[in-house]
Amino acid sequence: MTVGVIESGNEAIAVETSPPPSELAAVQRVERSYMQVIRVRTLLAWLPLVIGAVVLDRLVLAKTPVGGLLMVLVPLVAILATAMAPPRIWARLGYALEPAMLRVVRGWMFHTDTLVPLVRVQHLDVARGPLDKMFGTATLAIHTAGTHNSIVRLPGLSADRAAELAAVIRTHIRADLD
Repeated sequence: MTVGVIESGNEAIAVETSPPPSELAAVQRVERSYMQVIRVRTLLAWLPLVIGAVVLDRLVLAKTPVGGLLMVLVPLVAILATAMAPPRIWARLGYALEPAMLRVVRGWMFHTDTLVPLVRVQHLDVARGPLDKMFGTATLAIHTAGTHNSIVRLPGLSADRAAELAAVIRTHIRADLD
């Protein structure tokens, strides 16, 4: 933490500020198997669009000059998105546990760098859905004080690493209460 000074009229107030991102610890990547979870979720998101395109093409566009085009293009885009997006999303998802905060970095198109002060953590959840169980991953959900962005999720951790991070954060919370 660095200490800054804010001057207001005749007063000077010392404030603690977060370190700039360049001073923060290196970001650790999440489990590589999480890329497969992203891939399956992407495929499942595209599935209704592909089915809709096939139905629309067969029922409405079949006897037009563009008949069959939708039935080919939408599945092709779905396959490309399923092949190209997950590695990019995975490569830009990471975290760093600092002594006083957790940093969660994500974003392929829109970059988000979230710093969670551990003193603001209210409780923690480790969640594992069917895809997470299949590929050996888990999501750590950090509930913080406040209302705006009060839940920070860190997906793609191994179940052991998620439990380990939760234990470290819990230890920090107990130390702050004492």
